[in-house]
This record gives sequence, C-alpha cells and structure tokens, in this order.
Amino acid sequence: MTTTPMSGSVAGRPSAVADRIGRTLMAVDAVATLVALVNGILIMNSVADDRVITEAWRTLAYVVFAGIWAILAVAPRRQWGLWELLLFHKGAITIYCFVMWDKPDAVQTAFIDLSLVVTTAVAYVLCRGWTSWRTGASEPVGRRSATSAG
Repeated sequence: MTTTPMSGSVAGRPSAVADRIGRTLMAVDAVATLVALVNGILIMNSVADDRVITEAWRTLAYVVFAGIWAILAVAPRRQWGLWELLLFHKGAITIYCFVMWDKPDAVQTAFIDLSLVVTTAVAYVLCRGWTSWRTGASEPVGRRSATSAG
C-alpha cells in the first residue's frame, strides 16, 4: 500500500507552496535591505569625518546582505553555507544588541535583525536550505528540475 504525504512534500523536497513562500521571504528581506541601503547612504552623507568610514563600511554591507538574500531567493538549495552564514551573523548581532540594550541603536537594531533571523529561519525550513549541503539537492514537488534554479 502506498501513501501520499499530506503536506505535498516528497523525500526531502519542499512542497511548491512552501518553496514559494520561503523564496518570497528571502526576496522581501533583500528588498528591505536595499531600503536600509538608501537610509545608510543618507546617514553616510551627514556624519562627522571621524565616523564616515565606519558608516560607509556599514552601508556597503547592505549590498552584500541584499545580494545574499537575493541569491537564496533564486536558488535556495544550491548555495551551501549561505543560509547558515546569514543565520549566524544576524543571530550574533541580535544577541549582542540585547546584551548591550542600553547603547545607542541597540533596541532598533535588535528588533530589525531579530525579524531577519525569524524570516530567514522560516525560509530555511520552508525551502529546506540544509539540503544545499547534499550533492544534487532536490527540487520542490511539482517543479521540474530543468526549469528551476532552486
């Protein structure tokens, strides 16, 4: 007797719906980070000379993070290590901000990065990001391998 999985997933593959939701979360994180980039540019142009290099470094990092989220939105099971790298960095800075709660920007940064940890972790589960470490990671159910970059 054969049984059909109720969730629509098959042997390690995400359902098409779960995959789409996870990819959408990563795309939203990428776009939100580009919004932060614009704000960073405004800040960078208005800070004192002794802070301009630090603000430039911080601002340009938004491009890197937006790029990583965009890559994961396009190909979530082809990029080994990117999920974990994002979760480590955003988790670490969130914890640090909660520990340093009384410092300037800690509260805002803690909650922004906490939301990024949550959306990235949810997408990691929905897209089964850990399968990127396996050779020949599976495509989502209902999607043909040749048509998906995932």
